[in-house]
Amino acid sequence: MNVLDETIARIAALQSRGEEYFDEGLFPAQRTNRLIGYQRPDTTVFFTAVIVFTLQKLKPFLSTESQRLVDEIAQKGVQNYPKFQNKDGLKTYNFWKTTPSKHFPNGHVFRHFEHFRIPDDTDDTAMIYLTSAPTREEVLWLKEKLSLHANGTKQFIQNTYPEYRQLKGYSTWFGKNMYIEFDACVLANALYCIYEYNLPINQHDTDSLKYIQSVIETDRYLNKPFRCAHQYPRTVPIIYHVARLMGAFVISELEPIREKLIADTQCLLQKPLSILDEICLKTSLMRLGVKEVPEARLPVSNADFEGFYFFIAGLLTAYENPLLYRLAISPWFQMRWECEAHCWTLVAEYLALRQIG
Repeated sequence: MNVLDETIARIAALQSRGEEYFDEGLFPAQRTNRLIGYQRPDTTVFFTAVIVFTLQKLKPFLSTESQRLVDEIAQKGVQNYPKFQNKDGLKTYNFWKTTPSKHFPNGHVFRHFEHFRIPDDTDDTAMIYLTSAPTREEVLWLKEKLSLHANGTKQFIQNTYPEYRQLKGYSTWFGKNMYIEFDACVLANALYCIYEYNLPINQHDTDSLKYIQSVIETDRYLNKPFRCAHQYPRTVPIIYHVARLMGAFVISELEPIREKLIADTQCLLQKPLSILDEICLKTSLMRLGVKEVPEARLPVSNADFEGFYFFIAGLLTAYENPLLYRLAISPWFQMRWECEAHCWTLVAEYLALRQIG
């Protein structure tokens, strides 16, 4: 068994069999704030959907045994999706269970406050649509739903740079009274779904692409990543998501940033990085078409993932008060999500892409 097969087997072994906190088929995750010693088991669907998505895309390049494991992982994971579907039966999805609603599961404080109950979101919904074979009618409905919650349809975004406030891009959130938010990574995932299902392109799509293009052209994603992606407020995941979109589809609006994205990524690789950040960046270079990418260091145990987080929740991000928004960038006011299985999935993705050249 080679390293890639071993990694797929390791991911499969981490999938819940119905343990205390995690339903069968979910991948265990934790929300943390290490500054205050906070850690809770978190039954989000997000990591399960992203792991299934990534492994399904790798499946054609895997061994027969690993393909079988990927099919099993997907079958067990997807069966959980209805628990996270919109509480009124619409085909949007929530980060946490909706039937019954369990926001901040296993917590002691936030779960008691309605203020912290989040609406369905674009990110989870896009990933679930990408991994659950929706009908044409369903994806066209989603496209319309995204437009209904886009910037400028009912209200305009406040927490972004002034020149972006008129862009009719998609928001991170559904929800009747939810504020508008632009996040470069969430937009990349939504656009991946739209291009994957060959949906008609409109101004909401082109303005979402303009936002992604601009935050990279202006170096804002290097210097102010939090303002570019509230849920993924680091440069590495922004590069990873945009490169994944560009690696899958030829999108004319993003081609002008390809060489800059490559150069910026190569520059970042000259700096000290965690193993997973190095892997994400080298995966991104391969997706952007760079040949002969130097080999990345590989983890030997989950200890190599210590402290790695893919996305966050900013507890003050929703507030449009300028002072509170400035505080929102502080790690003291953020929760970070960690998932060992997703870390190994990023490793598997790198190994598979390297294998196929």
